[in-house]
Amino acid sequence: MRRTILGPASGLLLLLLPSVFAHQASTPAVTSSPPSPSAADSERTATEISSHDEATTFKVNVNLVLVRAVVRDAHGNAVGALKKEDFQLFDNRKPQVITKFAVEGSKIKPVPSAASEKHSPEQAEIALPDRYIAYLFDDVHLTFVDLTQVRQAALRHLATLQATDRAALFTTSGRNTQDFTADKEKLLNALMRLNPSPITGSVTPNDCPDVDYYMADLIQNKNDPGALQVATMDALACAYDNNQAMLQAAQQLAQSAAQRQLAAGDHETQVSLFTLQDAVKRISAMPGQRTIVLVSPGFFNPDNLQHQIDIADRAVRSSVVINSLDARGLYALPPGGDISKPTNSISFSAQKDQYAHQSASANADILAELANATGGTFVQNTNDLEGGLRRLASPPEYSYLLGFSPQGLKSDGKYHNLKVTVTSPERVTVQARKGYFAPKHDADTADQAKQDIEDALFSQEEFHSLPVELHTQFFKASDTAAQIAVLVRVDLRGIHFRKVDGRNRNDLTIVSALFDRDGNYLQGIEKVLEMRLRDETLQHRLVAGSGSGSGSGITLKSNFDVKPGSYLVRLVVRDAEGQISAENGAVEIPY
Repeated sequence: MRRTILGPASGLLLLLLPSVFAHQASTPAVTSSPPSPSAADSERTATEISSHDEATTFKVNVNLVLVRAVVRDAHGNAVGALKKEDFQLFDNRKPQVITKFAVEGSKIKPVPSAASEKHSPEQAEIALPDRYIAYLFDDVHLTFVDLTQVRQAALRHLATLQATDRAALFTTSGRNTQDFTADKEKLLNALMRLNPSPITGSVTPNDCPDVDYYMADLIQNKNDPGALQVATMDALACAYDNNQAMLQAAQQLAQSAAQRQLAAGDHETQVSLFTLQDAVKRISAMPGQRTIVLVSPGFFNPDNLQHQIDIADRAVRSSVVINSLDARGLYALPPGGDISKPTNSISFSAQKDQYAHQSASANADILAELANATGGTFVQNTNDLEGGLRRLASPPEYSYLLGFSPQGLKSDGKYHNLKVTVTSPERVTVQARKGYFAPKHDADTADQAKQDIEDALFSQEEFHSLPVELHTQFFKASDTAAQIAVLVRVDLRGIHFRKVDGRNRNDLTIVSALFDRDGNYLQGIEKVLEMRLRDETLQHRLVAGSGSGSGSGITLKSNFDVKPGSYLVRLVVRDAEGQISAENGAVEIPY
């Protein structure tokens, strides 16, 4: 048996995390085992198979637009038996060819592969987490009454989480948070510390005049004369006792209030959206089903939808479902508004009521849009907040991931309307994102490739486009120190080679990552294996491996220094043609 040792192959892969993949100091071995070696054969093979730590560029589709769709029947149940040909997708009313199609959801169970069933003697069956839930409480907009009610519902709901669930509690203010954990006591303590945290300087309903963010946008940005008139009449009643001689002063007071409220509202909306974006990034790094439950009374988001759509796009690409709960419960606005406040006429009250209803509806729009765009669920107009949280803690039973490449897409940053329809004999409804923004500049293929690898790495889904086997071992040096060995075996018989300059070429990027028992990323290693095989070398290996397969394989080994405990190993392998494989492993190192 011949054993060829190649040099170290550790590399660096930047992630959307505070940390990056660390370089591996030890020397991982690349071994191969064709029969009847000679010194000349070994030297020749060493020049045809090499590894290095430089970034490589894949042939990826940089203009792929992903759309997650949930299809429900007349009873509201998710439909999971549709095929690609049942869908039609339109970009600015132009039909598109669906090039990517997948069925996902909580009822889709992965089929174990033969490779995933081959455990090393040291590999144990561990009850590792498989579902991650981030509860994002909008304490910037929640009132004390709404927060008190939803907190009691959440206390009862969190007690029902399963052993394989990991939950986190985040807030839009950034205060009183708890990262992902299985410790229910920590989650309950964080929940009890929640308090309303409005942005300093916001205009309150007791201000004169009563102008909210929605009306302020109408007055300042849209020059709506009706909204300005309502605010002016409100100012005249509350500040000048309906003295018509002070009408001009009342109008100036209304405009000043609208200007202050617009600035405060812009700030609050930006803070809430940025916090939601951070929550998507954080949960994207967890290896399993990922759900964000946004608990909020809703908030107004003006016409500048870029940030909201960017959040939805990142969530879809990272397989994150955003569910939302309207924390106002079953609510109704009192006719005529607050009776304790002065007014001037019945017709004025009716106009004010109209704007108040429009504002309440606009505040809920963002909750509905985020849920629809990511295949989630929006629960509103119910006082069963506990039931709503229970329903939202899981992803939909079935969803469809559709991808298409817009033809002739210009990098102009313009908004594109999307529409998804389904051909079905039954009456169904479709939830899907309504649009996307074209890129403002041409995407870099290397960056897109890294993003593609990252998306696969922080997922529990297994892919088997490449013939890859994952094996793990551990070596315990002491009571406090151990080492996990990750062995990756690639069968060359299943690799497609391109003939370039008389050589059979392909590059494999191999990423191994380690997670703790709560699914938190610990460390990772990237290797790039370059193959430039002559025809006779490739043929020799394929013939040698035609029996047992041992002669056609290449094995790479990586070592992680760890402490005793439970770990999840995630492997992603991708070749230069965009084929990808991903597998999971688990290691239990006793204390």
